[in-house]
Amino acid sequence: MSLIKSISGIRGTIGGHQGEGLSGVDIVKFTAAYAQFIKNNNPDAKTIVVGRDARISGPMVQHLVVGTLLSLGMDVVNIGMASTPTTEIAVTGLKADGGIIITASHNPKEWNALKLLNSKGEFLSDKEGKEVINIADSDNFEFVEVDELGKEYKDETWTRRHIQLVKELNLVDCEAIKKANFSVAVDAVNSVGGIGIPLLLRELGVKNILEHNCDPSGKFAHNPEPIPTNLSEISDLIKTRKVDVGFVVDPDVDRLAIVMENGEMFVEEYTLVAVADYILSHQKGATVSNLSSSRALADISKKHGCSYEAAAVGEVNVVEKMKATDAVIGGEGNGGVIYPELHYGRDAFVGVALFLSLLAKSGKKVSELKKGYPAYTIVKNKITLTPEINVDDILLAVKERFKNEKINDIDGVKIDFDNGWVHLRKSNTEPIIRVYSESTSDEEAEKLALSVMEIVNSLKD
Repeated sequence: MSLIKSISGIRGTIGGHQGEGLSGVDIVKFTAAYAQFIKNNNPDAKTIVVGRDARISGPMVQHLVVGTLLSLGMDVVNIGMASTPTTEIAVTGLKADGGIIITASHNPKEWNALKLLNSKGEFLSDKEGKEVINIADSDNFEFVEVDELGKEYKDETWTRRHIQLVKELNLVDCEAIKKANFSVAVDAVNSVGGIGIPLLLRELGVKNILEHNCDPSGKFAHNPEPIPTNLSEISDLIKTRKVDVGFVVDPDVDRLAIVMENGEMFVEEYTLVAVADYILSHQKGATVSNLSSSRALADISKKHGCSYEAAAVGEVNVVEKMKATDAVIGGEGNGGVIYPELHYGRDAFVGVALFLSLLAKSGKKVSELKKGYPAYTIVKNKITLTPEINVDDILLAVKERFKNEKINDIDGVKIDFDNGWVHLRKSNTEPIIRVYSESTSDEEAEKLALSVMEIVNSLKD
């Protein structure tokens, strides 16, 4: 059993003893701590939005979350099964004081989590997340008396409202998409994307939709992380059915992977690159991604005469940097597109609509679009450490060793070489250093990684 308390929320496997997994007691405890945090920071706070993905444990967790919020005097707007970006939009649309998304994102079915939002519909900061954890650890929350119990309101209209807001964006061209008469395949891993993405496509004017794993039963048909090794089914489907493009989303629909008409992967890293290329061709401005995302976004930004900035890994850090630079587009290389014209959150709905607009206006096949972007590949490695090793000391030594290269140390150490980069980050949950590297081929990326890993290994001996 696992229970992880981090900046991205409270995540764990369902069942087990309290504190070892995401047990019923833990769900109540951390929900109560979150409600107390909201009340501590705003005594007038009253309303919290709650949404969930389709995983099997969702209804059980939702009952506990809603009941706990009511017991602390909070009113709850229960929007039912809804994506993460839909829940974020509902918070601002309802002028609520916060929100809880019940989803473990790309984790397997035995996992669930509480993703915690502020009144802007954005994830809590690291400082705020730690405050919630401290309240939970100290049991420092107070339940209200019977006459002060909150009320639950149900409003399951927000997926359609979200789609309508996407359609109204200036750079979403429904007429061009309709005229292109695309045939589109969707793999929603049997979660809420199976409700929202086909509906979005129909609203955009797509008539030929091949729905695959779109039953929101929560019985994931394959590993739910939308990476190439998990997408062989839709790849084969696209090749045999002669589909123009395939879209794959994770269980809470904040990540978007694209499959080309030949069944090959567009690659998650290039979801943001393609959307940014489209945005920047119409609207100049800064772009942002995290340090472990592809260099291709910086190249595309430069091509359009725009600036690029890197943020620490984590959506909340990317959003913070986007606000600081007034970025017009940003996100993460895991297929997470953040388009502030709508809201500051990763949103596969927006990604689909903008990518189809680009594809329709280009008159190209998806594979032809891909050939027009810088060709990079990312390789992921890790270095196992003994618990007594001081990771920070090792990272400082690496930074010193490569001081003549371009170094970014806002999140671990990233070394930029002429032919690629290597990014080293310490894990917060296990004694390892994660090593990401990128170059023009797997071989070159691996070579860069090994050159740095050899130095790390010599330092830890």
